[in-house]
Amino acid sequence: MSSPTLTRRRAAAAALTAALLVPLAACGNSGTDGGKRSGTGASVSASAEPKAVNLTVLAASSLTDVFKTAGAAYEKSHPGTKITLSFAGSQELAAQVKQGAPADALVTADTKTMDGLKAETGEAKVIAKNRLVIATGKGNPFKIDDLKDLADSKIKVVLAAPEVPVGRYSKEVLDKQGVTVRPVSQEPNVRAVLTKVELGEADAGLVYKTDSAKSGDKVVSVDIPDDQNAVASYPAATLKQSKNAEAAAAFVAWLSTPEAQKILQDAGFQQA
Repeated sequence: MSSPTLTRRRAAAAALTAALLVPLAACGNSGTDGGKRSGTGASVSASAEPKAVNLTVLAASSLTDVFKTAGAAYEKSHPGTKITLSFAGSQELAAQVKQGAPADALVTADTKTMDGLKAETGEAKVIAKNRLVIATGKGNPFKIDDLKDLADSKIKVVLAAPEVPVGRYSKEVLDKQGVTVRPVSQEPNVRAVLTKVELGEADAGLVYKTDSAKSGDKVVSVDIPDDQNAVASYPAATLKQSKNAEAAAAFVAWLSTPEAQKILQDAGFQQA
């Protein structure tokens, strides 16, 4: 028969063993700590979701169609990033930036406008180029062949306002050829010029080649020889007021990648 002392010693040993086994069992159980540990006790981090970012991009009116395509492509290859596009004449965009409009990046249709915003932007880089064409009414009823034909007072010509990049380019090419045009109206952006011609409210207008091409058979495009033409450059830059500086810089850099350049060139823009 066991002595009382031996019995007490055995009971104490059993209790100590049980106390030691409880935490060991807990450590070996991979399902009791929310999946933060594996069966070997190693920590397993949850899959990190990409941070959601909404980038607002201010872009020249002549980029309307191509940037919708580019924005969708960027969102697809950059999960978690949403591109919100706002289009207007470059001079209007510049005014918005100076007034502190909430945005992350800017793309203008000329370097002059961008140069005037150096205090508000990061370093700018030209991402594409464009040229002017004469857009005439459907069927080109006045048989317009070159810039000099626009001086005919019987032809209603519409131009962009001189403070608008396309208006400035238009003045440049007309002055170069000594052509004086008295426009029936001066519009705030290239799309407004094109719309006037499409609707028959004007017989002809000077627009970007890419815009005229999007009109299909609504207008007839008359090419302007290179030596008479002007080259429009499109610089892109981040905005210093952006709250998403890193993401904005990534988008601006992407505009110069082969993927983005193909989208721009497929739309008729020239390589920068």
